[in-house]
Amino acid sequence: MRTGLFLICFEAVFTLIFQAWSIRNSEKGVVLPEKGLCAHRGAMATHPENTLPAFKAAIAAGAHMIEFDVFFTLDSQMVVIHDETVDRTTNGKGKVSDLTFWKIRQLDAGIRKSPEFAGVKVPTLDEVLSIMPSNVWLNIHLKGSVELPVMVARKIAAEERLHQAFLACGREAAEKARKAVPEIMICNMDRQEEDEDYVKGTIQLKADFIQLRNPITPALSDYAVRLKQNGIKVNFYGTDKPEEISLLLSYGVDFPLVNDIVNTMKAITESGIQPLVPQFKLRRL
Repeated sequence: MRTGLFLICFEAVFTLIFQAWSIRNSEKGVVLPEKGLCAHRGAMATHPENTLPAFKAAIAAGAHMIEFDVFFTLDSQMVVIHDETVDRTTNGKGKVSDLTFWKIRQLDAGIRKSPEFAGVKVPTLDEVLSIMPSNVWLNIHLKGSVELPVMVARKIAAEERLHQAFLACGREAAEKARKAVPEIMICNMDRQEEDEDYVKGTIQLKADFIQLRNPITPALSDYAVRLKQNGIKVNFYGTDKPEEISLLLSYGVDFPLVNDIVNTMKAITESGIQPLVPQFKLRRL
């Protein structure tokens, strides 16, 4: 009888271990998109930027990449907001770094967009990551504090999102993040006056992404070839015009950043870009 009980217990433990192993290793089979549209601050044209409703709308629209910004609060909480201050996007005032998380949490981050979004809060990085699919690129733009690169890199690793998330930051921040988490992916944001210098610097940094920006010129095609020869994907900011997006894709840009992901996605399907079907990983045991 004891043997039978032992076998039952052993089988139950083995099943739990196998399930946990399967969940951890399921990310290895996730296929990230080779190209597509990046939702800049979520669906910011139709929803309050950098908020959960904006990110949920971007996911529903089929975004292939989602960009958002992270700041430290006064008490070292990681919140998702673009500006150095809360003035433009909330009903409050003051620098993010001078406000505690509790104070920022009392602010309304939706009312300035539209009354229908009244009551929407500034989200934490944890909250944003918790709703993200496992097969969408996460373009995480670091802002402010020198400690932030290490904290965000470790959070990405802890959340098992190293396969899809990358830090958009400068060289110094990239070095700190890589020292803490060697596997972390980097988008070089140390832009130079000349794109040629920016491209060379990105290759030298051995970054994973670059984020070029307007104007759109034929030189992009040459840059894209050189960058891809070095394993670097090309993001580009910014336009919502379907004809310009088609041109960017023809030049070799991988992910144009758009503000109106909801409507642009509907208009761009003629270029062969189809909305991404999001996949969500199982909860860890």
